[in-house]
Amino acid sequence: MPLFFRKRKPNEDCQKRLEYQLCRSKEAGADDILDISACGLSEVRCRKAALILTAIVLILHNNELRHLMPKGIDISTLITLKVLDLHENKLTSLPEDIGKLTALQILNVEKNHLKALPESIGNLRLLQTLNLKGNCLTELPSSVGSLSSLRTLDVSDNNIVTLPKALAYIRTLESFSLDAAMMSFPPSSVCTEGTESIQRFLCTELGEEYCPPSQYLLPVLESDSGKQSADCLDGLDEAWQVQLSLVECEQKQQEKLAFEKHLEEKQREHTQLVMMKNSNKENILNSVRQEQERVEQGVSKQQRAQEAERQLVLEKVRQAEDNISSRISSLLMDNNRSEGGVSVDTLNMAIRMEHLTAITQEEANSLRKKEVAAAMQKMLSDSCAMSLLQEASDYRRQSLVTEACRSLENLDRKFDKMLSLQVLDKSKAIAQILQEEEMQKAAFQALQLQKDAVHGYIRNQVGDDASLFFLFVLFCFVLFLQLVSQRTALSDMLQQLLKQRDQREQELRQVLAEMELKSESNQQNYWMIQYQRLLDAKPLSLRMQEAGVEKELVNLLCKLSAQHYLPILAHHRVTTEALRHMSSSDLKKVRLQCKVLRSHPLCAVSSPPPFFPSTSNIQMPSPPLTPGTPGTPVTPSAPTPVEGPGSSECVVCMETESQVIFLPCGHVCCCQVCNDALQNCPLCRANISQRIRLYQN
Repeated sequence: MPLFFRKRKPNEDCQKRLEYQLCRSKEAGADDILDISACGLSEVRCRKAALILTAIVLILHNNELRHLMPKGIDISTLITLKVLDLHENKLTSLPEDIGKLTALQILNVEKNHLKALPESIGNLRLLQTLNLKGNCLTELPSSVGSLSSLRTLDVSDNNIVTLPKALAYIRTLESFSLDAAMMSFPPSSVCTEGTESIQRFLCTELGEEYCPPSQYLLPVLESDSGKQSADCLDGLDEAWQVQLSLVECEQKQQEKLAFEKHLEEKQREHTQLVMMKNSNKENILNSVRQEQERVEQGVSKQQRAQEAERQLVLEKVRQAEDNISSRISSLLMDNNRSEGGVSVDTLNMAIRMEHLTAITQEEANSLRKKEVAAAMQKMLSDSCAMSLLQEASDYRRQSLVTEACRSLENLDRKFDKMLSLQVLDKSKAIAQILQEEEMQKAAFQALQLQKDAVHGYIRNQVGDDASLFFLFVLFCFVLFLQLVSQRTALSDMLQQLLKQRDQREQELRQVLAEMELKSESNQQNYWMIQYQRLLDAKPLSLRMQEAGVEKELVNLLCKLSAQHYLPILAHHRVTTEALRHMSSSDLKKVRLQCKVLRSHPLCAVSSPPPFFPSTSNIQMPSPPLTPGTPGTPVTPSAPTPVEGPGSSECVVCMETESQVIFLPCGHVCCCQVCNDALQNCPLCRANISQRIRLYQN
């Protein structure tokens, strides 16, 4: 049946597979499944498409199809089609009227060249699985939202960056696969969270309420099954049956491929045996040929050597004859020159010479005859040896040829036996496959009967439990009323809480306004307050030192309005007697800059005793030997001064030397520990923009 044609010469394997699948489709019980995958098809011809018209499952993957239907053929002829598998082809578009396949439930067009989907795809109300992976799509049509039964959608490995909002109307969508990193609408963060988050986002954009697919899946499947017939299975069972049939087809195809692979291996082994036989034959013929060439070369070499020897002997005889003839001619010439008659000696000499010449000729003839005889004898012996070698080589070649023929006959017998075994195995495999198909069909029918019985039992139970369902609905209504009352009470409580919050906010604003007014009125006393805080933050050791200062010295500082120098005097343990003997330089060393204090009679001493000792040890002040006696030397309690910057003490803790320079003012008045808590310079109150640490040698 010429259902299909190709533009190029078909492959033998593809032709065999196509014939096998067509033969299987003609068997009893196989009218609903047509598997013609991996057959190298470039187009489908529907002139005598009786098999396609009655097919429910059509599998056309791994071909070279560019169009699903040829021109002039209406796709409505495939109205009964439920499963259409077209993955790994070369399709650039789907038919515009593909929506006429109203019974289609599974559509797989993975790894094609599709650039757009037709708008009529929204008419596939029963479509449950749509696989568009690995195409060139840039967008999805808005009619996709009309696929009310769609459960699985795969648009990964495409160029899609936006999704239509109409996808929110697909309430039964359970699995949605896409490239989340490329998406702009919905955002990639939403797409990475899964199908539920995408549906929630699209429902929010449309202002719809999201509901999980489980609430819509059962009614949709029941309605679809009711449209077909009252006794048929629901959509889930049909999908399961389709999947089962696909699995069976896949198993059969795998068995067929395994059998073909086994056959190819056997053919490959036979080819290898034939090649080995030919190679052995060639090797034998080459060895015989080389042996014959070697013998012929030896014979020709021997003949050339004999010819060379004969020519050498002939040359020697010719030279001897020439010498004798030259001597005779010379003797004759000498005789002719002589005046007198021929003497007896001369005649004797001539006779002797003639006799010698005759003897020489006879010897030469005898030698020539002997050489010719020897040469002929040697040639006869060589020819005899050559004949023996030729006979031996012929016998050897004949034996090799007979052996090769025997081996070929053995190989032919083995190959015929192997082919007969393969044919037997093939027939057994086909019989086993047919038996398994019959068993699977019987099992499937039994399973269908069992499913029908279960569904009938469920329908009866639903009819009996109608009253229970009414009571359940009534209970839900009462519970709903209670929830509504509780919700109203909670809303009233929330309104009261909001009012109380507003009142508290107003009260806090009033308190803040009053505090701002107070802070503005007290701005003039800001520096006094800060100074008082600084005095209150004195260390405990400094307070104890101030408590030990003489009352007379405290009263003196109060009269002179120099109470701020009290911490310095207490730190250096300066007494009234020591203050009397201090000069201006001594007061500078302890950082007493008050002019009034310098001009006081207590400090006006003409020649004060040495204030600082030469040693580096710090000495505690000691009272005079006789109190009240003037002129008694007093040892000062101030530490040894250190020349250079950083010699002053910290104005905050009064214990550590100043170690930090404040910029931009340039004051050195704080240690490293107290520096961290300050934002302004304690001397000039300037903002501190930079701090520089001082290090002393």
